[in-house]
Amino acid sequence: MQVLRRGDVGPAVAEIRTTLTALGLLPETSAGAEVFDVDVEHAVRAFQQQRGLITDGLVGTATYSALRAATFQLGDRPLAYLVSHPMSGDDVATLQERLLELGFDAGRHSGVFDLRSEQALRNFQREYGLTVDGICGAETVRALRQLKPKVRGGRPVFLREQEQVRRAGPRLRGKRIVIDPGHGGRDRGVVVGSLSEADLVWDLARRLEGRMQATGMEALLSRGPNQCPPESERARFANEAGADLILSLHVDANRSPNARGLASFHFGTGNGTTSTVGEALAGFIQRELVARTGMPDCRSHPRTWDILRSTRCTAVRVEVGYLTNELDRALLSDPTFRDTVAEGILVAVKRLYLLGENDQPTGTFTFGDLLKHELAKAE
Repeated sequence: MQVLRRGDVGPAVAEIRTTLTALGLLPETSAGAEVFDVDVEHAVRAFQQQRGLITDGLVGTATYSALRAATFQLGDRPLAYLVSHPMSGDDVATLQERLLELGFDAGRHSGVFDLRSEQALRNFQREYGLTVDGICGAETVRALRQLKPKVRGGRPVFLREQEQVRRAGPRLRGKRIVIDPGHGGRDRGVVVGSLSEADLVWDLARRLEGRMQATGMEALLSRGPNQCPPESERARFANEAGADLILSLHVDANRSPNARGLASFHFGTGNGTTSTVGEALAGFIQRELVARTGMPDCRSHPRTWDILRSTRCTAVRVEVGYLTNELDRALLSDPTFRDTVAEGILVAVKRLYLLGENDQPTGTFTFGDLLKHELAKAE
């Protein structure tokens, strides 16, 4: 879709204004106007911040989809699993959250009605004597609203994530990791001179893949060198592969040539709903890479991007510097730097599974140490 920004006019802007008014982000008198003015930009930024989106004040595909999703409340429409065009919206997220509170495993409340959501809904309908059709209609909504939560003391799906990490044990051997190099094919991502994001993260992914395989991990790439599947397909690939983790690799760009540094992202809405394992892994990656490279620390952040919210496993996205910055660009073009980044990410994954036991100070755990640790555990 066309990106809408301040100064644009037309029916599409009127739709955005009406939605923002319904969400309480613009005054009632604003609905229906066709001008994207400064008030609309501020309202869009506020909405983006609430939803864990990039806060740029622009209405692109991701922000428009989130605005559409926000217009649905549980009970507004029947919900069902549609294979070709899965239903999504705030009503789906509310349904998933309610099922989780009642003790039914609907997975992460991503706002997308998937097969796992349907199975949880059918189990709920079966247990409470409702028609077992996998459709959330008026009867099911009434039952969901009348019942009290069974699960308290934390969000069950994220507690399950933590327990899965604990049960997985400290060894890397046998763990299945999907490495997701961003862009690819005709989509080159950020391009400066002869350097492209697609090529740099592909090279980084291959270096990380080799190190993971050396430890006995099963490393899978989400795309080939000449492919660029959408994020939803990359997430589906990780789900179908039964991945333990997905690591998405990117580099960034900014209009200011002074912008530089490392950042990492995990699933989270920005209002307290956060994947605790994802947050932990993003933090480990961030600290390892900052310590090893000396690059500025742009910290880790919650986001609701498809690659983070649509995967059943823990997912983290890493932005390895700004290709538009001269200093970062010089580092990214150096194969030795990319080796350092690959080692740092691998060590961060190891730290996640160590759970604080037999650990070493940040930036000091080497690939050789890691291999020795794996061999020691095998004996």
